[in-house]
Amino acid sequence: MGDTVKRHGADTQQPVLAAKNVVRRFGGLVAVNNVSFDVRAGEILGLIGPNGAGKTTMFDLLAGSILPSSGEIYLGGVPVSGEAAHRRIGRGLGRTFQIPRPLPNLTLIENVMLAAQGQTGERLLANFLTPWRVAAEEKAAAKKAAELLELVSLNRLAHEPARVLSGGQRKLLELARVMMADPAIILLDEPAAGVNATLLEVIIDRIRDINESGITFLLIEHNIDMVTRLCHRVLVMASGELLCEGTADEVARDPRVIEAYLGGAA
Repeated sequence: MGDTVKRHGADTQQPVLAAKNVVRRFGGLVAVNNVSFDVRAGEILGLIGPNGAGKTTMFDLLAGSILPSSGEIYLGGVPVSGEAAHRRIGRGLGRTFQIPRPLPNLTLIENVMLAAQGQTGERLLANFLTPWRVAAEEKAAAKKAAELLELVSLNRLAHEPARVLSGGQRKLLELARVMMADPAIILLDEPAAGVNATLLEVIIDRIRDINESGITFLLIEHNIDMVTRLCHRVLVMASGELLCEGTADEVARDPRVIEAYLGGAA
């Protein structure tokens, strides 16, 4: 696929994901106001800011859950501002959510397999005309799903229903599920939220491992310790605008950031 974001051999001069002068209005409210930034291939980029800063709206815009009022979003250099979320998944964009919602009565391995892309068995006639191909693809998907569950340390629960998982384990399952679609970049929405300290260390380690394999991350997170440990760069939003960017230490010392967090910015 010529338009798909390049994977592990990505051109480091070409941003994996970019927002250019993006605006999103909801009636008279401007939730995102003229925001521009690039996500570089191979990095872990953090997006932080006080509650109401516009971070989640920005994620929804990047993922295609909502469309911008104006401005452009590029995925691997291709303009995708008008494309729906499923089209962006096909171009190499994955996303997790702050509150994971796996299918509770399916096993972990079944939940992960559901994210496999381009399966022949999705077409009804193919199940009758080429059953051997459908069976081979399903076998390969099950093998890959098992490997991903091992990667996120959930392999011992592979055949248990997802309803038995804790909140932190659900975050790990969602990470495995998004990896099933072979993303070039993953948008992580508050991976530390509601996670105990032990599982948080596992999540941090798995994000590092996946990033070292060549996958780029953009994450929203309120846990500043996690951001400091993981992120190569940090963007700060406040009141719908991009306030500043830099290393975690640089933005922590920026007076504008201090004012945004302590001065009551919404």
